[in-house]
Amino acid sequence: MKQKIGVFGLGVMGASLAQNIERNGARVVVFNYTYDLTEKFIAGPGQGKDFIPARTVYEFITALDRPRQILMMVTAGKAVDSVIATLKPYLEPGDILIDGGNSHYEDTDRRIAELEGAGIQYVGMGVSGGEQGALWGPSMMPGGDHGTYHYLEPILEKIAAKAGNNEPCVTYIGTGSAGHFVKMVHNGIEYGDMQLIAEAHDLLRFGLGLTPDEVAETFTTWNKGELSSYLIEITAKIANFPDDQGGDGVLLDSILDTAGMKGTGTWTGHAALTLGEPIPTIIAALHARALSSLTEERALAQASYGTKIQQLEGDKQEWIDRIRAAMYVSKICSYAQGFALLNRASDEFRYGLNFMEIAKIWRGGCIIRADFLDKIRLAFEHNPGLPNLILDESFVKDVFPRVVAWREVVVGASRTGISIPAMSASLAYFEAMRRKTLPANLIQAQRDYFGAHSYKRIDKPGTFHTDWEK
Repeated sequence: MKQKIGVFGLGVMGASLAQNIERNGARVVVFNYTYDLTEKFIAGPGQGKDFIPARTVYEFITALDRPRQILMMVTAGKAVDSVIATLKPYLEPGDILIDGGNSHYEDTDRRIAELEGAGIQYVGMGVSGGEQGALWGPSMMPGGDHGTYHYLEPILEKIAAKAGNNEPCVTYIGTGSAGHFVKMVHNGIEYGDMQLIAEAHDLLRFGLGLTPDEVAETFTTWNKGELSSYLIEITAKIANFPDDQGGDGVLLDSILDTAGMKGTGTWTGHAALTLGEPIPTIIAALHARALSSLTEERALAQASYGTKIQQLEGDKQEWIDRIRAAMYVSKICSYAQGFALLNRASDEFRYGLNFMEIAKIWRGGCIIRADFLDKIRLAFEHNPGLPNLILDESFVKDVFPRVVAWREVVVGASRTGISIPAMSASLAYFEAMRRKTLPANLIQAQRDYFGAHSYKRIDKPGTFHTDWEK
């Protein structure tokens, strides 16, 4: 008999994953609190396929074989706790609950502990790729009990995206909430990627005065080289897409410049601050989105100060090449920050993360999929204990010859009046990382002066305090 899997929640992602699972050989029991959505699903994508619709939770549970495998696809937060409370009375030791939403990692750890006593296995699984990824192959990041993952592995490998030599974009991530933590950082890196691309677009379009067609052509060219990625690919299509709703010109010019946030990027920033790991590019991307929401304040500031944009002076193609270089090395720094945060969390929470495997499963299915991730995979394959990606020899060779162009872009953007917070933050991170001595010694002296916080010396061990008023 076919393996049975339950999908609880038939929103966009739940419905797409249910179809993916069924297409890959399992019978899928589907349930949604509002049965009309279940009926709509069965009448549409589920029609004539191997789905079992359940009207009640009891029907849903009893239709599944033991150990029950239930994929919950509901909104993160209280909704997940509510579903668990609804299902728990019907569950038995050995049953498996998989949370496929973007739950906060601390909630996942709490739920694992709460269900452990009842013998219920809880898997926090990040899923990336959006609706199409969920339907045809996402990147998946399951964490929790290793043995439980091996039980789920056959079906997860079938429904996952494939990359490289047909390698499934799923692997066991680590203990506890590792899967949701890694997905959270994935989303933080995604924020950084999108902001870097937006800044490059701003410089091309308004700093260089390229037409939408020229910008699209530039991104198309970039997508054939070291910047090749899903986000660059879709940007090339967006840049000159005509307004399909009756407006003149390109659609992009009619879209309100307020970027939304769903929380995972903010969680990444909070986790980094808590763990003491610098991720300035990702933080800059978060602040850029927050700034984008200040539409009234920005309009008032524009009225007071104006927004005249100076053109970048010099050969346009040379500037295009510089911007390309600046975006690539900024991207390297952004990913270096993300993986350094994963490294810190793995130590702190004892996740046991394998960074080579994480880079490997991000090569397909997910939003940040890019050829560049194979380079990261190789870096960690060569040195699993690599503390920071910018120290890898291959990345040193990539970064070093591009530093001058990078600095010129940041300076040039400042002269034009165009804000590029993420590129600037990446450059500041790089400049700080390459210096053995930073001006934090002055900060320590100040702290000791006004608060007697003490300091350490570079030439002798111990802790010292100075009476600065002598």
